[in-house]
Amino acid sequence: MHFALFVEAEPINHVEALNQELWKKAMAEELAANEKSQTWFLTELLVNKKPIDIKWVFKLKLNPNGTISKRKARLVARGFLQKHGLDYSEVFAPVARIETIRLMVALPSSKGWPMFQLDVKSTFLHGPLEEV
Repeated sequence: MHFALFVEAEPINHVEALNQELWKKAMAEELAANEKSQTWFLTELLVNKKPIDIKWVFKLKLNPNGTISKRKARLVARGFLQKHGLDYSEVFAPVARIETIRLMVALPSSKGWPMFQLDVKSTFLHGPLEEV
């Protein structure tokens, strides 16, 4: 019932997104960002190896008044299909600790410095991969 209130909803899958020009543009931007940062490249799959599946994730970014700010499409790996010890040996997920966030707000507040919001369009981690 709540979804009926949305003027526009996020696509459920890439097939639905490809029917809408604005979502196709968001997908093209994501692919261009991946190519620019050289995040991945196409290669031949080795014998007896399973590829990691990928999936498109779509999100509407809204302005404070509820209007659409932008459409964001992300191409993500479905890493939950991997098996520990077989496909990977360690897990690393960088997150901002709450202490760091408090410090980043407290310091400018105590000094009377202005604070600004920063929206990062694309970020990528480049770590050494030893798994095939």
